[in-house]
Amino acid sequence: MPQRQSRPTKTSKRKAAPRKAASAKGKSHAKAPAIHDGPNVGSNLVIITGMSGSGKISALKVFEDLGYYCVDNLPIELIPSFAELIRESREPLNGAMVIDIREGAKLDQLPKIIHGLKSRLDTKLLFLETSTSVILRRFSETRRPHPIAGVSVERSIEDERRRLLPILNVADISIDTSKFNVHELRQHITELFGNDAPKPKTISISTVSFGFRNGVPEGADLVFDVRFLPNPHFVPEFRPLTGRDPKVAIYILSFPQTQEFIKRISDLLVYLLPHYIEEGKSYLTIAFGCTGGQHRSVFIAEEVKKLLAKAGYRVKVQHRDSPK
Repeated sequence: MPQRQSRPTKTSKRKAAPRKAASAKGKSHAKAPAIHDGPNVGSNLVIITGMSGSGKISALKVFEDLGYYCVDNLPIELIPSFAELIRESREPLNGAMVIDIREGAKLDQLPKIIHGLKSRLDTKLLFLETSTSVILRRFSETRRPHPIAGVSVERSIEDERRRLLPILNVADISIDTSKFNVHELRQHITELFGNDAPKPKTISISTVSFGFRNGVPEGADLVFDVRFLPNPHFVPEFRPLTGRDPKVAIYILSFPQTQEFIKRISDLLVYLLPHYIEEGKSYLTIAFGCTGGQHRSVFIAEEVKKLLAKAGYRVKVQHRDSPK
């Protein structure tokens, strides 16, 4: 999901308003706007930033659909004017904008600007990050150049990540979009920002099976090694099957250590999840690995998914190395 580099974009149909408002303040006959002592209750501003290719434009479109007044690639010196328009609105007004590496050296001013805004308007900084491998794939698919000209896309990504680190450190919300497609990103942002009323805290969970021979999944938050369980691979009739087959599942579950592990790991996760939510974590990837990723890890990932879903969590399962 690489970012567009030109301004303006289709998303920012109305973005001329901030510039017009900024110039109007310099006219001697213009009526001075009313100045509020504090933030305009009910109005808020979301500033979206992050890595190129992380999906910032896709995120901005979600905010537009949620009724936010949206701007892409607004010059950073006009952010206070845009925020003032929202703050001075007679009716509650929500705004969202994308500010990113296209601003060049001026982007270094962003943390200071946001700090100044927060005392006057409910302002949140949303940072979208993505793994380097995913960014490379997305740029390869779209064949768009990286905003930072470099000897290679890899070097440009490294440079951008280094330059954005001070902004990531002050972000209110950080989302790793490596694990999301466009539809999942839309759902996640809608859950975070879709209602004015306080939302119940939730967490999106993925259980992933994998084979250690192919490496640990990138981005896994918790990794559990289930190679201590009896291996169905050495039972000839089970060798071509997977952990989703009922016969293989019965075999693995027939061992006391399997039942004990499932119980203990489920109890542990049910204990941990509320603490992760309270800490602000909004998604969690739990990986289970066996030798080849075909039998034991597949069965355990499926079982843990069922138990967590029964506990009221939204869970999806992925089998990275299992035969289709």
